[in-house]
Amino acid sequence: MAKRTKGKNKKSEPAPQQSASVKKSRKELRKTGFYYSFLTIVLLFCLIQVGFSAILNISKLVAYKAKIITLKKTLTDAEEHNKNLKEEIKMFSTTQNLEGIARNTLKMAGEDEVLIIINNTNQETKTNKKHNKKSEEKNAQ
Repeated sequence: MAKRTKGKNKKSEPAPQQSASVKKSRKELRKTGFYYSFLTIVLLFCLIQVGFSAILNISKLVAYKAKIITLKKTLTDAEEHNKNLKEEIKMFSTTQNLEGIARNTLKMAGEDEVLIIINNTNQETKTNKKHNKKSEEKNAQ
């Protein structure tokens, strides 16, 4: 006659083995859970770094494109100014233009010419009156 105690003993014997394996599996689950959470944190950090770098690169790209546009505009303006200066050099290098400049601005005359300068007194008195009024207003202040 087999008593129930044997059955209980059989059930109680594997229980310590199961508890040890359960403890091992729990430790492994904790380790894997820790590894997964650590890897998740590392991946999130990497994603944040990549996003931040992308934003920085895009902002630098926009700034450099704006600088390129302004430099191209400056270059075209300088080239246009150089072209105008070259045309002026060509104009002033001829003897007729040099004579015209000398006669009009420097009040010079040719060898066989007589220079007559006519001062317009009406214009001089008007300019003198304007200058006198301006100086009186400055003195009053």
